[in-house]
Amino acid sequence: LSVNHEEQMSHDTELLLMYASRAQHLAAVILPALAQGKIVLCDRFVDSSFAYQCAGRGLSREKLQLLNQNFVSKMPDITFWLDAPIELGMNRARARGALDRFEQEKVVFFESVRSGFSEIHLRDAQRMKRLDATQTPEQVFAEALHYLK
Repeated sequence: LSVNHEEQMSHDTELLLMYASRAQHLAAVILPALAQGKIVLCDRFVDSSFAYQCAGRGLSREKLQLLNQNFVSKMPDITFWLDAPIELGMNRARARGALDRFEQEKVVFFESVRSGFSEIHLRDAQRMKRLDATQTPEQVFAEALHYLK
């Protein structure tokens, strides 16, 4: 078996890799920390999979639901969606350096992802909190703290 590093990864493979990583992170980090009574902050969890893989890549919700039911034993109590115009987000990504696989996508992909986050927010505003990420980091942090209190 030879590995072609130039080969385009299929959307299903990408989703499965995300969930393999998520299952490991839950087992090794999140669940033990919660068992010790700690507060856990996690970057990019199940809502991101819906926005990126379902809304962005066009994968079915059924696939995602099946993976969540079988491999995600703890759902988040609250999710913060840091929302900013796509152009601003891309400018920030470029300022950090080399763009990753997602950041190299076309604008239409990010429009779909942003719509996916918006859909979650509209459907579950009690849990999904939209933060205005055009603000300074300090303002965004203060807004997040407001929701945590």
